[in-house]
Amino acid sequence: MVKKTVWLVMLLLLAATTCAEGQQRKVPRIGLLSFASSSANSSRVEAFEQGLHELGYTLGSNIAIEYRYADGKEDRLPALVADLVRLRVDIIVAGGGNATLAAKNATKTIPIIISGASDPVGTGLVASLAWPGGNITGLTGISPDLSGKRLELLKEVIPGVSRVAVLLYRDNPAATLLLKETEAAAQPLGLQLQILQVNDSSELQNVFETIKKGRSEAIDILSSAFFSAWRKEIVELAARVRLPAMYVDSTFIDAGGLMSYGANIPDMYRRAATYVDKILKGTKPADLPVEQPTKFEFVINLKAAKQIGLIIPPNVLARADKVIR
Repeated sequence: MVKKTVWLVMLLLLAATTCAEGQQRKVPRIGLLSFASSSANSSRVEAFEQGLHELGYTLGSNIAIEYRYADGKEDRLPALVADLVRLRVDIIVAGGGNATLAAKNATKTIPIIISGASDPVGTGLVASLAWPGGNITGLTGISPDLSGKRLELLKEVIPGVSRVAVLLYRDNPAATLLLKETEAAAQPLGLQLQILQVNDSSELQNVFETIKKGRSEAIDILSSAFFSAWRKEIVELAARVRLPAMYVDSTFIDAGGLMSYGANIPDMYRRAATYVDKILKGTKPADLPVEQPTKFEFVINLKAAKQIGLIIPPNVLARADKVIR
């Protein structure tokens, strides 16, 4: 009888230990919220997953990801993030300002990691870069500060350019800041701007026709998750009107675009994995400074240049970090 009692106690202890270990081994779930489609966001997602792998995480083993894609439609973001909140994910990784804003409006408790918003301070996503406060932190592409550099490069590629079409996504939280920075940079360069606002993919074709009719000699695509989501279509339309275009990052060049200057966006997604790791290990988002890129890349696609009959000056080619021939 005593032996049976001892065995029973041992079995109960073993069951309790197993249950406790099961609770300790709960696999954290990350919600990945993207403005773009799955295919358009593939390189960024791969970089994020690679970043997790480098930190010792294996999908399906000690971490899980819930993927949510808005397919380039901003009005889908609130429902997608609401679903992630309902699932009680441990962290939300949001691609760009619009997705981050949707996440911010949906939860004040789930940690949110920005993976590339243009100006998180100016748009009210965080209190400051050093001390973000609240439940949001992550990485910024500091795009407004780069607007002048992009116009300078555009003018070096086309020395005689005097009129540049500027494409702006109306609902980008950083739209006002981006436009203000671009207008300030254009004046000393002697550039006249043809400012065109876009709010839906159905407007893109008409916008490019307006650019052509407006006699602009080049195009500057301002930073936006919307433009990134529709970059394949935008690159094709720019080629159709045979105008050189400057983009904000190399993913547009991967889609066939002419040139870009900015941070490496897939690398920023890889870096976002370090924030996931720190938060899962107990660090509060409010205590994690927002990271700024330290390196910017200038990429030129000579195939795209040839397609529109553009010759890139040798001195500009020499300064490019990457040239696609």
